[in-house]
Amino acid sequence: MLKIDDSLVLFDAAENGDLDCLKACLESGININLQDKKKRTAILIASINKHYDMVHFLAESGADINLQDQTSLNPFLYGCIHGDLKLVKMMISAGADINLLTRFGGVGITPACEKGHIEVVRELLTSTDINVNHTNYCGWTPLIEAIVLNDGGETQQAIIRILLEHGADTNLTDQYGVKPIELARRKGYKEIEDILFTAGIE
Repeated sequence: MLKIDDSLVLFDAAENGDLDCLKACLESGININLQDKKKRTAILIASINKHYDMVHFLAESGADINLQDQTSLNPFLYGCIHGDLKLVKMMISAGADINLLTRFGGVGITPACEKGHIEVVRELLTSTDINVNHTNYCGWTPLIEAIVLNDGGETQQAIIRILLEHGADTNLTDQYGVKPIELARRKGYKEIEDILFTAGIE
C-alpha cells in the first residue's frame, strides 16, 4: 500500500531534478498527476525549477500538462508569466490548452504583455491562435495591460507594435470605457500614444 510519505518523494524528485528517482516513483505506482497540498503536479514543480529534461519526460509519459494548481498555474501559464520561452515552446509543442485562465482571468499572452516578455508574446502570436483580444476579469485586453501595468519603455512599445500587427483591437476599452490611446495619454506615455495614433487610432 502506498504511503503519503512515499508520494512526497515524487515532489522532492521534481524539485531537485532527480529524474532517476522520479522514474522509480512512477514505476512504483505513484500517480504521475498526483498533486501536493498546493495542487502542484510534478511537471509544474519541475517547470518552476527549470528541469527541462524532466518536464519533457513527464509530458511524453502522459502527465496532464493542463492541470492547474490552487493559484491557477500550470507549466504553460507559468512560462508565460515568468518569461520562460523554452518552457512555453515545450508546452505549445506538447499541446497545451492555451485558453486556460490565470487567477486574474487572463490567457497566457495577458501577463506576458504586462511583464514585458516580448519573445513569449511574439511566440504566442506567431505559433498559436491565442486570442489577442481576450478580456480578463479586470476588463483589460493584453494591449491595455501592456500600456497600464508597465513603464511604457522600449520593450512595451515593441510589444504594442507586435500586438497591433496581429490584430489587437484598439477600440476595446477598459471597464470604464476608456480607450487604449487615452490610457497611454493619461500615463504620460507619449511614444505609445504616437504608435497608436500612427496606427490610425484617435
